Amino acid sequence: MTRFAPRRTIRRPAARLLCLLLLLLTVACSEGTAPDATAPDRTPPGDASPQRSRWRPPPGTTWQWQLQGRIDLDVDAEVFDIDGFENGADTVAALHARGRKVICYLNAGAWEDFRPDRDDYPPQVLGRGNGWPGERWVDIRRLDVLRPILAARVDMCARKGFDAVEPDLLDGYRNDTGFPLTARDQLAFNRMVAELAHRHGLSVGLKNDLDQIPQLVDDFDFAVNEECAEFGECAKLAPFTERGKAVFHAEYALDTEEFCDTSRRLDLSSIRKRLPLDTWRRTC
Repeated sequence: MTRFAPRRTIRRPAARLLCLLLLLLTVACSEGTAPDATAPDRTPPGDASPQRSRWRPPPGTTWQWQLQGRIDLDVDAEVFDIDGFENGADTVAALHARGRKVICYLNAGAWEDFRPDRDDYPPQVLGRGNGWPGERWVDIRRLDVLRPILAARVDMCARKGFDAVEPDLLDGYRNDTGFPLTARDQLAFNRMVAELAHRHGLSVGLKNDLDQIPQLVDDFDFAVNEECAEFGECAKLAPFTERGKAVFHAEYALDTEEFCDTSRRLDLSSIRKRLPLDTWRRTC
């Protein structure tokens, strides 16, 4: 499903070792040029350095998922998953000031006519409607076309200070998109999206796509799932929690008493939400 409407790594510099040797020789050593270990570990946008340590949420991390309306900063959750286009760096900073981590929601597998980059998508990559107003599937085989568009979106998330990305619609190959997509096409596309996030030091979540979890669990840092309890599929998410990675899970139709026992057994981070994904939530 798509949206429903419109440690820090402290690197020990070689200078410190040199310093120690010089001190043993009673020569004064200055560390004025050593990197500041207390500086925020924020990689500038476009920096693909692999040395930045990504945030990796563990199983059981609490979360709030809000894609509609003014963000309620006071919700008692460790992680907020919010729309990347509709929220600015000020909102992300306000959540960080409260000790929260913030995930940037982006639609990866569909075009949206209400986004500012809608004209960047050429007509030949636009497929059938996906059932949501203003949205159409995209031809995920065209990595050459989609990569720069999605790279710009992820860059936006990084510039705003987000900690992670939630790319939506990563299972187009199982839908009537208008394109002859295969499982191999989907794996290539999903890995490309994960790599774009990791270039910025951002963590990235695998959205749904349960059947490809065995192939993709090592490429993603957490999972986001809708309605696995309603459809009896939550056990498929076990590879994430078994590797110490959070599964952020939401149900819409079931009451909490109908899925929380399963969630606790599988160590899922489960909430109940309304379809519009506004502030309202119920926790296990």
